[in-house]
Amino acid sequence: MLRAGLFNCYVELNAIIFRRFTHLFKPIENRIDTIFIHVSDLERSIKWYSDLLGLEVREGKHTGPVYTLNMGDGRPGITLDNHCFEEDYKFIPSNQPLFNLSASDINEAFKHVTEMGAEITSEIITHPDLAEFSFKDPDGNIIMVCTCFS
Repeated sequence: MLRAGLFNCYVELNAIIFRRFTHLFKPIENRIDTIFIHVSDLERSIKWYSDLLGLEVREGKHTGPVYTLNMGDGRPGITLDNHCFEEDYKFIPSNQPLFNLSASDINEAFKHVTEMGAEITSEIITHPDLAEFSFKDPDGNIIMVCTCFS
């Protein structure tokens, strides 16, 4: 009887502690590790995104299914995914921006993207605190570039 009582106290105490401190034990972390971009041709996309971002392509053949672009320490990567192991996968490009990239000079960024031959989906738009434009990658996914003024 005493054992059962102690066990019930233990269970109740654990429940109280869990409710009180549950915010300290998050099942999902408050961070983004990577952003997936679905592509039809991994090799082409690796080269294109590396050129866009001024990154070197890692040596070797990249057949997939994924290749992650390093965006810097502590920042989420960009993972290109060609779904090469999924026979029934049907590629559908996004029709809204997937994410935004930062630029210190929106005009230089726009010139760079235009010189790469990307299809511009929205010209430079200037707001009070930022400027932005959007374009399509070779697969038709829409990417946004922003410059913040503050």
